[in-house]
This record gives sequence, structure tokens and C-alpha cells, in this order.
Amino acid sequence: MAHDVFSGLANPIRRDILTELAAGPKSVTDLASRFEIGRPAVSEHLQVLRNIGLVQSEQVGQHRYYRLDAAPLAEAAQWLAGFEQYWKERLRDLRSVLDEENR
Repeated sequence: MAHDVFSGLANPIRRDILTELAAGPKSVTDLASRFEIGRPAVSEHLQVLRNIGLVQSEQVGQHRYYRLDAAPLAEAAQWLAGFEQYWKERLRDLRSVLDEENR
């Protein structure tokens, strides 16, 4: 599942759409007005995000509203947390090398 989330987040427009949806539900028209791409392209990005579970939609009258579902992001964050110790150790090693060079 995490790999699906990462593939969805690989696209900068989809990341920007998620950022917009973090502020609250929006329609395709609302979202399209914030980007330099048309409604069909925004709809395609929303479909990708829906398929991986990052976005849910609801029909209200003639409009479909999309909202963020952050649960899959938590799963991806949990997976990434396993690498935190690795990076802390690398940075500690780098700090040691730099301190040694400055002496």
C-alpha cells in the first residue's frame, strides 16, 4: 500500500491538490481554479488519488466534492520512520568528520 501512496505523491500537482484538500473539501472547479491545468487534468489527478485512497468524494447536488483521507499517509509515514535512525546516524557521522576537519 505504501508504494501506491509514494507513486501518487511523486507528482507535484497531486501533492498540491492534497495540500489544497487539507484545508477542507473542494470541488473540481474549485481545484482547477488554483492550477494552470484544466478541469479534465485535475479530474484525472483526483482519480489517481481516489484509487490509492488519499481522496474521497461525495456528490452534493450537481457538484462532487473531494476531501483528503490522510490514513494512507500515516501508513507511509510509519514506513519512513524506520529510516529515521539510519539518517540520524549518518548525520552524526558527518558531524564527527566535519568537527575533525575543523580542528
